Amino acid sequence: MKKLLISVSLLGILFSGNVFAQTETSGRTEVYRATHTKMTELKHTKLKVNFDYQKEQMNGEEWLTASPYFYPTDSLVLNAKAMLIHEVSLDKGGSKTPLKYDYKDDMLKINLDKTYNRNQDYTVYIKYTARPNEVTQKGSAAISEAKGLYFINPQGKEEGKPTQIWTQGETEASSAWFPTIDKPNQKTTQEIYMTVPDKYVTLSNGILKESKNEGNNLRTDHWVMDKKHAPYLFFMGVGEYAIVKDKWRNIPVDYYVEKEYEPYAKQIFGNTPEMIEFFSKRLNYDYPWSKYSQITGADYVSGAMENTTATLHSDAAQQKPGDLIDENRWEDVISHELFHHWFGDLVTAESWSNLTVNESFANYSEYLWNEYKYGKDFADYTLMKASEGYFRDPSNVSKDLVRFNYHSREDMFDGVSYNKGGSILHMLRNYLGDDAFFSGLNDYLKTNEYGTGEAQQLRLSLEKISGKDLNWFFNQWYYGKGHPKISYTSTFEPVKKQVTVTINQTQIGENFQFPMAIDVFENGKATRQNVWVSAKEKNNFTFPLSKTPDLININADGTLLAEFTEKKTPEQYFMQYSGSKEFLSRFKAVENASENASKNATSLKTLVAALKDQNFRIRMKALSGLDLSKPDQQKLALAEVEKMASNDPKTLVQSSAITALAKTKDKKYLPLFDKGMGAVSNSVKASSLAAIGAIDPAKVASLADKIDLEGASDDLIAELLPIIVKNKIEKQMPAIAQTAAFYPFLKFQNPTLGAAAEDGFNWIMSSDNLKATQNVTKVLTQVKGQIGENPQAKMMIVQILKDGLAKKMQVLKANPSSTTINQQIDAINKAIEAYK
Repeated sequence: MKKLLISVSLLGILFSGNVFAQTETSGRTEVYRATHTKMTELKHTKLKVNFDYQKEQMNGEEWLTASPYFYPTDSLVLNAKAMLIHEVSLDKGGSKTPLKYDYKDDMLKINLDKTYNRNQDYTVYIKYTARPNEVTQKGSAAISEAKGLYFINPQGKEEGKPTQIWTQGETEASSAWFPTIDKPNQKTTQEIYMTVPDKYVTLSNGILKESKNEGNNLRTDHWVMDKKHAPYLFFMGVGEYAIVKDKWRNIPVDYYVEKEYEPYAKQIFGNTPEMIEFFSKRLNYDYPWSKYSQITGADYVSGAMENTTATLHSDAAQQKPGDLIDENRWEDVISHELFHHWFGDLVTAESWSNLTVNESFANYSEYLWNEYKYGKDFADYTLMKASEGYFRDPSNVSKDLVRFNYHSREDMFDGVSYNKGGSILHMLRNYLGDDAFFSGLNDYLKTNEYGTGEAQQLRLSLEKISGKDLNWFFNQWYYGKGHPKISYTSTFEPVKKQVTVTINQTQIGENFQFPMAIDVFENGKATRQNVWVSAKEKNNFTFPLSKTPDLININADGTLLAEFTEKKTPEQYFMQYSGSKEFLSRFKAVENASENASKNATSLKTLVAALKDQNFRIRMKALSGLDLSKPDQQKLALAEVEKMASNDPKTLVQSSAITALAKTKDKKYLPLFDKGMGAVSNSVKASSLAAIGAIDPAKVASLADKIDLEGASDDLIAELLPIIVKNKIEKQMPAIAQTAAFYPFLKFQNPTLGAAAEDGFNWIMSSDNLKATQNVTKVLTQVKGQIGENPQAKMMIVQILKDGLAKKMQVLKANPSSTTINQQIDAINKAIEAYK
């Protein structure tokens, strides 16, 4: 599962400065969350289903084969949410015998015909109707709804939106569309017969065994999954998709996209076969399933989901050449969901408390793929952003990685299970070495394949391979909370010709132990010292040195997950940038220089040097720190920035260079900016438009229509929103809607942008624009799960919606004949209702 990403930058507003921060457990009684007791073992699940698009319901028949897990039993208890149960029978070779049952509180208790013993199979037949809109289970920050089965635009009334059906099982929502034991420690094989209108294609787990024409423009597809997996991984997808075929070795690899995106499907997903090959070799465990398909879902309730052999992606995965030439923003998600097919699908967390053995690995797979495909320097940016995501939410510091006291299982899908867990795996790999680490992962997979796992089993496999005791590591990082907060000092002793570096741990609570890389700089050259920091407040390390060190750079390899207090001069940061090979050390130096370039010549020198860095992210960071309206910066950097604006191999860097040049407000660059408006790259177009707006505002309105901002990045939207709003460029109204919706929150972080966003929101709500209004209500509904029980944030969002509703009522009064304004009012009312 890749969490729902409303917007990293916008969600950062909710937590910045602790304005709305709250701890997960504040005011709650801790409850021990035991692993589900297995009274019954599922064996095989057979379903026959068809869909009522008018009622948004599913008619289902199920044949469930099971047996007692260990102890004899005369009953079967299933999760079945909001269903109509029509018949329950015992099926023996097609002969059905009615069984007594009790159905209440979303639980179906069936009295079997006798007491069954362990390994004594029986098959129960259930005829039922799934009613997803009646499900009362609520969504969360990671998964905004929990209906299990979703009908998207089922009557085709929403213009421009496809008609689709898709399912979302995690955490325990599959039981909203078929009765099952909806727990992660159950596993079953499956087969599904789906009867659908013939114009639609279908997708499910496993292999399509047969398609049968039923007449009346209907078709039944029979999908078979012959290897067992958890019920939450069951999947159905139905819709008008283009299927783009690919393969890995002899395994089918298919991409299901809306037909508009068919030409670009391989640009989006085309690295998948190479990813499968890489992960298979890295783990020394070949991809274990019969196929691999990926499908997009409109209005999807999360980011992506690793349904076994049939990954579902948000439609945000669908991109066009203007986006893809900048970067495939979905590539990390693609690797994340694929890696789950080993960690999560093959070996599944035995309880939600141990979600780390699913999600931490998937998070770290993004690093592994980027390291293999693009190099360590590129991957280290991935690691840095992951750790920033963990640090962003102050409540994360109070949570263990493995925790048995969560309030809701949905709470486990957070920056600890994902971001911190991935960073912990990187530290573990660094400590053990690659051979031991990946051999240990192979042992974990082989030992627990097609079953379940937990963190202790991971530890045992890694200990078995490496011969090292890892209890200290797991107790500290898996079963403990927080992270080190580190400051340091150094003292040079001229007589002994040695320097003593003191590492101080300043966090509240337990001290940590860990290996650390320290670079000691003498005469501009770094000597790497690898030390072991013990679990105490102060650790002293002494190194031979002929004079006072020029610089001490701790965590020089960027491996340790910790917060650091630095007291370096601009000159030391320049040395750190110039003398460090590792990405994080260089980036942090440039980050500091960006904040000080206007007041310190050495900081400016660092930025100018970084304009030629091998890593495009560092080049972009350096460009963002320049102010070329200042003569001293022009003198040193202008010539290089001019070259970068036209010739840098990365279009994102070209875009940043154009933005830097725009600060000169020099009309001589207008031809360059005009040329940028004709680029393929959306980022180059956007920065060019913003630059033209700064120098020649009258030209903006005629140029803004040339940019396709559907699915554009947050940074791009933030750059263009003031221009779009000021010039009332209606075509781009839907593109700015999701940012404008957060205008009160934006004001906390960026008052100028917040004011423009407020004007944009009022413009949207005073207009008759269905798509823009739907984008506002969609994002404000989705964010409900991410703000938790915070009353202040909820109150603000409800007030935003009520203000919008009042404006829409005025629009309706002025345009009573509008065909869409009532739909907009309904959408706003529905969003308000979601917060009650």
